[in-house]
Amino acid sequence: MRALLIMVLLGMLAAAGYFAYSAMAVEGEPIPTEGYVALALGAGFSVIVGVGLMVLLFFSSRRGYDEPPHFR
Repeated sequence: MRALLIMVLLGMLAAAGYFAYSAMAVEGEPIPTEGYVALALGAGFSVIVGVGLMVLLFFSSRRGYDEPPHFR
């Protein structure tokens, strides 16, 4: 049973590798400047959102908002 699971997972890994290689090996024009700008803005926005969410997580934890409620 375990060997079958390992074989299935290795097959899925091989398929993902094949599709990744085939997607990157496509011939065509390079990305225009606007594409690089959009990529940089999207990555920067994602980092800003991630940092903001982590700040909120730490703020919530330090203020005690994550504690379970205390009933009287």
